[in-house]
Amino acid sequence: MANSKRTLFLKRRLRVRNKLRKVNAGRPRLSVHRSNKNISVQLIDDAQGITLASASSLEKDLGLVGKNNVEAAAKVGAAIAERAKKAGIEEAYFDRGGFLFHGKVKALADAAREGGLKI
Repeated sequence: MANSKRTLFLKRRLRVRNKLRKVNAGRPRLSVHRSNKNISVQLIDDAQGITLASASSLEKDLGLVGKNNVEAAAKVGAAIAERAKKAGIEEAYFDRGGFLFHGKVKALADAAREGGLKI
C-alpha cells in the first residue's frame, strides 16, 4: 500500500528530529515551519519547553505578510539571527522538520548564519 505525502512527511520529520536530539543536546533548536503562504521559525529550549525567540513572514514590521518566497525566507532568517543575539543565544541546531533543505528553507538557514547565528 502506498504511503500518502502526509505520512511520508511525518515520518521524515520524526527521523530528522530524533537524529538531531541525539547529537545536539543542550543547545536550543531552530525549528522551521513552511506553509504555502508563509514561513516561520522559532528558537526553542526543549529542556524547559519554552520558545526563546521567533520570527515569521506574518509580522507586519518585516513587510512580508502573505509572501512565501526565497527573499521573504532570507528576511525572516536575518530577523531570527538578530533576535537570538538579543536573547543571548549564539548557537543552535537547525531543525528543518520534514521539509527538504533547499529553496526557502536553505535561504532561511543561510541568512541566519550570515546574521551571526551559528547553526
